[in-house]
Amino acid sequence: MDREKLWWGLFSDLGLMRISYLLPLRFALHPGFYTSGPVGFLCCDEIGNRIEMVRTAAVSPDTVPAVDHRPMLTLQQATQLTVRLYGVTLTEISTLPSYNDQNFFLVTKEDNKYVLKIMNSKESMNPTRMEVQTLAMSFLHQRGVPSQIVVPTTTGKLMSMEEIDCGQGAQTYCVRLMTYLPGKTVAESPVTVQDLYQIGKLAAVIDTTLKQLVSPNLDVLQSNEEMWSLSNIPLIDDYLSVMDGDPLQKVIKAVVKQYKSLVAPRIVSLRKGIIHGDINDQNIIVTPSANGRHEVSGVLDFSLLMIDCYVFEVAVTIAYMMMENPSPLDVGGAVLAGWESVMVLSEEEKDSLFLLVLGRLCQSLVYGRYNVTKYPDNKEYLLTTAKSGTLLLTKLWEMGKKNVERKWFTDAAMFIDK
Repeated sequence: MDREKLWWGLFSDLGLMRISYLLPLRFALHPGFYTSGPVGFLCCDEIGNRIEMVRTAAVSPDTVPAVDHRPMLTLQQATQLTVRLYGVTLTEISTLPSYNDQNFFLVTKEDNKYVLKIMNSKESMNPTRMEVQTLAMSFLHQRGVPSQIVVPTTTGKLMSMEEIDCGQGAQTYCVRLMTYLPGKTVAESPVTVQDLYQIGKLAAVIDTTLKQLVSPNLDVLQSNEEMWSLSNIPLIDDYLSVMDGDPLQKVIKAVVKQYKSLVAPRIVSLRKGIIHGDINDQNIIVTPSANGRHEVSGVLDFSLLMIDCYVFEVAVTIAYMMMENPSPLDVGGAVLAGWESVMVLSEEEKDSLFLLVLGRLCQSLVYGRYNVTKYPDNKEYLLTTAKSGTLLLTKLWEMGKKNVERKWFTDAAMFIDK
């Protein structure tokens, strides 16, 4: 049997629906998530050009062996790694929370403070993407945005690819040492509406500043296959089984259905550029200032830096800033007013905002619960948004698009930057 027929037989046996044409092919299993779950086959020609992504039904964890891509270094391993790469003597080391990477808070004998960030082995397979993230952080820092910057190793490298055995065999992880930014997260702080205005404004400043970022590798930021992109809200359908028996599943299905009919068709016409992608209440650090207000002292985690729609940045910011706020309905207008002091949204963008905010809440709730089935040891952090997110999604859905928009847009129009 020749190779073309062999591949055709294989794809037919797997039940794939359509292959537009067959060259001599090779394929790679492409997980749609960090571990086993819904998968697809990425078909390529001999020089690696992508032909087509065909997504299959969910695959049982028993069928595809789960690989834990998270780094799980001990404090001793992290200490030895830091000393070897950066030549510093530590007087203190402790763990910091993380979704699927590993972060350590470090203090040196000179009393300098740093964060050692070890990326999961899945994302570490794309070092070029992390180089662009590192470049963006430095670029923003030089222009007044309080982002972290990366400290070079003793050999002058901004990141080091390290093969480490965390108990499941050796995997390669990207290691970076970053400056420590003082303060508390928004989630821990009683922020005011004026603070939220400033956060919305900062989000817009970040994205407009990134329009000037120059690199030959910006194409790695394309968001087509990024599951957290608000372009990919329909992917939630593949994970909805984790919500079986939960009344919230009905609301999530309805949100996704409306998104598909009302938002998805217009995405091609929405303005796009490089966005931070994850301005949430854990990634914005603030310090107290006068009159009970706060100043932003840090913007963290550029791992979701991507080329995507600008209105997505507004939606993500509103969704997460509502999470721990005692008056969540007051958040949207303040964030929107801050954003529009820099970049005014079009009518089409504004009309999409409600479903985009709800879509992000759905993503957070569904993917968080899915990840708990894979990483039960990190349940508390993975379900950070579960309680407040459930209440918010239910409340906003019950109020409806028209009433929520009236509140947001009226508040934004009346907002005064004091």
